[in-house]
Amino acid sequence: MLIVVRNESHIQKLKAQLKKEFNMKDLGEAKKTLNMENSRDRSACRLWLSQENYVLKMLERFNMAVLRPTTTSLAGHFRLSSNQCSNSQNEEDEMSQVPYASAVGSLMYVIVCIIPDLAYIVSTVSSYRIQASNVRKQ
Repeated sequence: MLIVVRNESHIQKLKAQLKKEFNMKDLGEAKKTLNMENSRDRSACRLWLSQENYVLKMLERFNMAVLRPTTTSLAGHFRLSSNQCSNSQNEEDEMSQVPYASAVGSLMYVIVCIIPDLAYIVSTVSSYRIQASNVRKQ
């Protein structure tokens, strides 16, 4: 159980009440919650959760750990077209090795839980991939 309140004395009172009803251990201050690292600034009453390790593992899984970070803004007029599809069998073979659905799913988790700014970019790129495969099938 994770208890978060502004006043430390409230935590102690709640713990005392819970100990009367349940057999429990006090594990102290939480360092991680649901695999997210906790940071806090008690004077400002702020709590931050970080999933940096998840993102790093995801980047390694999809062979993107060595890429340089960049801003993720994407202009509203930006469009992808079927002309940008692969042009050779080598490129097709290389692309078929990418676990595309898993990569998009992992990015969707990041969007929902960590960086909502990525939503537009992932939506644009994933729809392009679907359109490109439909063009190749025709």
